[in-house]
Amino acid sequence: MDNKPKLVIIIGSVREGRFGPVVASWVAEQADTHGAFDVTVVDLADSEIPLALPAASPKYAGDAYPRPAGMAELTSALESADAFVVVTPEYNHSYPASLKAAIDWHFTQWEAKAVAFVSYGGAAGGRHAVLHLENVLTELHAVTIREGLAFPNYFTTWQDGRPLAPEAPGYAKTLLDQLAWWATALRSARRAAPFPA
Repeated sequence: MDNKPKLVIIIGSVREGRFGPVVASWVAEQADTHGAFDVTVVDLADSEIPLALPAASPKYAGDAYPRPAGMAELTSALESADAFVVVTPEYNHSYPASLKAAIDWHFTQWEAKAVAFVSYGGAAGGRHAVLHLENVLTELHAVTIREGLAFPNYFTTWQDGRPLAPEAPGYAKTLLDQLAWWATALRSARRAAPFPA
């Protein structure tokens, strides 16, 4: 029986012409090579994610929360995950509305789980988006990983689906090493006792 932690890589942008799937594919390749995870890529463009939310909070509604049928696969993937890598661009110094909506439609699915970030953008490489995401996911009791990957000026620093910087795979390994440690520790803790939210 495979006991590897389940890693869900989330493509956060649904924008036309987005670069997220290219980055996510490379991250998934790095995670497969790393070998510590059972890896799944989830594209938010494949799910129904309305911006309007029900009156009740998902924190208190639990399984009774009225999510759209088109969100079921996303919810199941988030629920089964032990860890996440969020792949996000930076839009106007923050992250996409699609990603915020996906986060807000869920609550317990993030609790006591490890989250790492891979960002891309212009000169800042998406770092402003990650700073905002760290605040939001901490509120949901997720554990964010300090070591992330940022790709400034991705439009000139990637070629044939890969970053040109030779050190990028090494940085990815450090991220995945830390994410695997936290994912394993937090999974053990969740199995030992319910998270006291």
